[in-house]
Formats: sequence, structure tokens, C-alpha cells
Amino acid sequence: MSPSIRPALALLTFGLACGLALACGAPPEPEPRVADEASVRQLVQGEVVGYVGDYDNHAWRGIPFAKPPIGELRWHAPRPAEAWDGRLSALEQGNACPQFAGPGGGRNGEEAGTPVGDEDCLSINVFAPRFAAGEVPSGDARLPVLFWIHGGGNTIGDSRLYDGGNLASTHDVVVVTVQYRLGAFGWFTHPSLRREGMDVRDQSGNWGTLDLIRGLDWTRENIAAFGGDPDNITIFGESAGGTDVFSLLVSPAARGRFQRAIVQSGGLGTSTWAEAENLKDASEPGDEWSSSEILLRLFQADGAVDRSAAKLKLASMSDAETAAYLRGKSADEVLSAYAGERMGGMYSIPMLIRDGHVIPVDEPRDVFARAGGTADVPTILGTNRDENKLFLLFGSPHVARAFGIPLWLKDEAAYDLVAEYEANAWKAAGVDEPAEAMVGVRKTPVFAYRFDWDEEPTLLWADFSKMLGAAHALEIPFVFGTLDLGRGNRFLWDEERIPERDALSDAMMSYWANFAYTGDPGQGRANELGSWAAWDASSADSDRFLIFDTPADGGIRMSSDKVTNAALVAQLKQDERFTNERDRCDIFFQFMSWREVVSEAEYAAACPDYPMEDYPWDE
Repeated sequence: MSPSIRPALALLTFGLACGLALACGAPPEPEPRVADEASVRQLVQGEVVGYVGDYDNHAWRGIPFAKPPIGELRWHAPRPAEAWDGRLSALEQGNACPQFAGPGGGRNGEEAGTPVGDEDCLSINVFAPRFAAGEVPSGDARLPVLFWIHGGGNTIGDSRLYDGGNLASTHDVVVVTVQYRLGAFGWFTHPSLRREGMDVRDQSGNWGTLDLIRGLDWTRENIAAFGGDPDNITIFGESAGGTDVFSLLVSPAARGRFQRAIVQSGGLGTSTWAEAENLKDASEPGDEWSSSEILLRLFQADGAVDRSAAKLKLASMSDAETAAYLRGKSADEVLSAYAGERMGGMYSIPMLIRDGHVIPVDEPRDVFARAGGTADVPTILGTNRDENKLFLLFGSPHVARAFGIPLWLKDEAAYDLVAEYEANAWKAAGVDEPAEAMVGVRKTPVFAYRFDWDEEPTLLWADFSKMLGAAHALEIPFVFGTLDLGRGNRFLWDEERIPERDALSDAMMSYWANFAYTGDPGQGRANELGSWAAWDASSADSDRFLIFDTPADGGIRMSSDKVTNAALVAQLKQDERFTNERDRCDIFFQFMSWREVVSEAEYAAACPDYPMEDYPWDE
């Protein structure tokens, strides 16, 4: 991650945090749960009991899948959980991992920006159809498993927001949701933390990725006790969770641990060792939030008078002393060193480090195009048609606001044009380009989708169907079938269109379940839906992706459109629809800083009136 990516990420993270709050809702405190004797299961680590969920399902929450990554195990690969004595009561959600409180972060209404969570957070939740203990499927009757990875920029998030009960009970699958280390505890690497003879995983820096791999190992070891098939696991995740699915697809360390993959609004961003570890003024510059820069911030918080004094202190310490210093800091102290902009609780840190073992050293685009570069498993890739409207809603100059609350669109055409480019760029990078690369080098099919649902209500002057549309994260409640979002309901659901909403959710659940069963979404579990064809690269007008929409807007249908970032850049240079040159340059700037498909020289030539050093996002 280059330093220039941060301004774009600031806008992204703010929007994403709001998206988590809208898409997942802020669930009320549940009624005290009561253990159900029929849910007693015997795991490798011991006996566990769950409860009856909201969808006549069984659920088990907060099951540890690894030792607490505390003390000497902080910034190490996860170790298998130890056995427990007696019966584990799995009625309550496990700890959130350390993060800053925000719309998708804090647990109990803490003030935004407050460090929350606990390092002892590696737990798993399981949702399954409601079976009596003697009726749990076994052998060939075992059910497919869907392993969910939550989003949140990989710096915030909590699996408590996702209830897999409806998906499990409706389609006879087992759903697993996982907590994994985030941010400074999930992707922090420094030379002092490595020593000779150490296992390569303990040198990786990709602790969050390794947590997901350990979670998959736990699932393979234990899921049969819940009626799940350990040899039929589908990994799926949204936003940062989708990016993590991409990382598992390319990870040699994850091979053989899953049989299918679904990426919802994911990306391909990774970091080099230098970006993750070096000082920003080194001969090979590191990121502003590299581990060495964080050490300097910690030293200054401890009393070093300035950056120069902090650098002298760092140079004077041995690796053993530095490692002990880092592990001696509390989680709150570590988090507080990330004192830049924390939009929605998220912060910038180099992550998904190309260490050569957990994550390949090559750029992901090259890995996807190489035979054997990814796990050869059936894959679904998708985005939402208006991904970035969620972010624009809170940042676009074309939206009228009062006290930060969006009221109406001041220039609908300009707003839609910017959203179109930004969402197409996401589709190109997260769907079309990797799909096109993979189908040429793999035996298994790639399926793609675009979520187009945009039937939100109008409240006072705010037409959310236009302001929000098919925005980032809004497909999540459709996939899980959890459409009661509490306080979010009045912003998202038009009462008159609820039957169409429910039908679209039923279809998406059915496709996801059939993919988990067969590796092909086909026509859904009951063969009652339109055929979802695999990505076909044979000609320009071949079917490529399925559009999810209601009948009034064209329904569920295949489309042949393909988007590339190169084509978008060429179109952007000559698009006569722009009446405001600043809008065009905003997009150029994102293509340079976030997408990294435009060079600084290309940006300077296209936007001489808006030099990078004067750009507002760089202030």
C-alpha cells in the first residue's frame, strides 16, 4: 500500500463504517438465552451446548478455535485451542477483537474512537438446522458449510452482527462466522519479532489471515459434530472480508481447506515487506503507518522529545529489547499509536503482506493470471451497482447536508456520473479483471454478479433510491435473509415493495446455497430461478454476470458487459458528460492513489489545474 493511497482510504473507510451500520443494523440486546439440551455436541476440545435461534435453528456462539493470542503469542501464528473441562456453554458472543469504537466497531455504545475489544477474541459461531442430538446428519448426508468473513477494512468489525440462522434453516446448510485479529494485531510485522529458526508462519506478519486459516482447520476438525461436511466448505465474505477471500484463494498456506469461494465487493490490495516495516524516510520507503513508524510514535508517547530522538532510541535497542517493548504495551497503547484519521473507527495500516508463504510475493493481478496461482475451486465474484454512493452520500459536494446528515441531491446528474465511474472501477478490479484472468488458467468455473436493487423509500426530501441505490454492503441482509434491520428499516425498505424485496432475498439465498451444495448456483436449490451461467470469455457479447434486481427494473437476468480499468481511464479522458472538471479530476486522483492504474505523470497531464500537492484529500 503506497502512502498515496491513504487519502482515498479515508473516504472509503468512513463510508464503509456507515455501511456496516446500515446493512447489519445495530441489533438490540437479545433476551437471555437458554441452553437447549438437544444442541449438545461433542467437539475435539470438549462438549458444547447451544440454544434455539430466531429462525428455529440451533446456534452456538463464542467457541474458542485458538489459544488467546496474548503475551508471547501476540504477533504469532495462532495455536490450536486447548481442551476444556466439562461442558462449554456457547450462548453468548465472544469478545470483539481490539479496535476503535464506531458504527461497525464498539460493543456497548462506547464513544467513537475509544479503544474497545480484547485480544482474547479468537472464537467461532455456528448456525445449523435444528436437529435433535441423535438426528444430526452423518456420512453422505452431511450438509455444506458456509464460512463467513466479516468486513470492516480489516481494522474493525464483529461477527456478532451476522446471524446465519435463516440461511441455515431455510436451505439445510451450516453457517460459520469467525472473529479474526484486526489491524495492528492482525497485520503487524517488524524485524525484531522474527528470530532465526522460527517457523515461517511466525515470521509472516499476516496474523489475521492465519487466524482465518486456523478457523478453517477448526471447522474441518469439528463441523461434522454439527452435521456439516468438512470436505465441502465455501468461504464467503464482503468488502474487507471479500478481500480476505481473495487472499485465501492465492495463499499457498490455505490450499485444500475450502472447496468453493464467494467474494462480495472485495479487492486485491496487498503490501510489501518494505511498506509494512520500513521508516517512511528510509532508502526503500515504508508506509506512514509502518511498524517502524508506529515504534517511533510509541517512543514519543513515552517521552522521546521528537522524531529524531525516537529514531536514536530505536537504533540503540536490540531486537530482543524491541520485541519485549512491543509486547509489553497494552492493546490500548498500541491502538492509540494509530492517531491519524479514524473514519468510522477504521485506520490505515499496511496489511496482507506479500511474505512469500502466506501471501505470494507477486502482485495479485499476476498471481490470478498464472496457472496454479489460485486455489482451483468454483468461485463467485460480485459487486453492487452503486458501491460508492454510500461513500458519496457523506462526502460528495453534490449532496446537500445539515449537521452532516444528507438531505437531497444538489446535482443528480453529476452525482450519478461520479458514482458510475467509481463503481465500475470497483467492478473492474474486483470482478471482471480477476474473472477474465482466472477462466484462462483454471479448470473450475467463475460466476459473477452485480446487485442492482435500489428501491429505498423517500423520507422528507431525501430520495434514498437515488442517493443510496444499490450501495456497498446492502446485499448482505439479502444473502443472510436478515431483513429486519431495526433502526435502519425506515431508510432502506419501502413498505409497498417488501414482497419484491423478500423474493429477491429468497433468490439470493437459494443461489448461494446451491453453489455451496454443487459448486454451481444453477437455478437455485429448487431449480425455480433463471439460469446463472458461468463467466464466458469467448466473445464480446457472451454472458458474463447475473444481475440481481426486482421485476419492475428488469428482474434477475444475465448480462454481457465487461469493464476494465484501462477502458475506464480512456473513457474518462474524453467523457463529455462532465460539466465540472473537478469531478473528472477527483476520479483521476482515485484511479492514481487508490486503484493505482494511473501514474502520477498521467494525473498531472490530465489535471494541471489540480496539482496533487494542493489536493484537498492530501491536507
